[in-house]
Amino acid sequence: MKKLLLFLVLSSHFVLAQMPNISNVWLNNSKAYLGTIGNDKQELKLKINISEQNKKNDQEYFISGYSLVDKTYAKLEGKFTITKYKDFNKKGTVFGEYEFAEENKGKHSGIFKGKFVYTFKWNKNTEKVEGQYIELIGDWKSYDGTLDFKTRLKNQ
Repeated sequence: MKKLLLFLVLSSHFVLAQMPNISNVWLNNSKAYLGTIGNDKQELKLKINISEQNKKNDQEYFISGYSLVDKTYAKLEGKFTITKYKDFNKKGTVFGEYEFAEENKGKHSGIFKGKFVYTFKWNKNTEKVEGQYIELIGDWKSYDGTLDFKTRLKNQ
């Protein structure tokens, strides 16, 4: 009987600890993420059009959208994976990793890979998230391996 009770208590913690669905966060209110790529800090825009929480792993979000550098436009798909969450009463911080693969259209197509930090403030009165800040820091590597650039993006 004690083992059954212990099992029920432990399993209830796993059910209650489920990650809320924050897939709308990655859509960035329908705005592009702005940033830079490479040593020359060329302008980079990344727009996410679709974001869905993985039904088998609630810490993972599948996305699709596009990237734009100069006049090079590429569709992309990938994922955000949450690795850590810190809660400080009115402020929360989510840490994780991302990987986005552009469709292969030649030398200027590749994979974005790196880490992200998402910080926000929680308004208890309105019960809404305010002051969202998302930053993605990583690398972009071309599929043929000839190009490798640092990237940095943030929400508007």
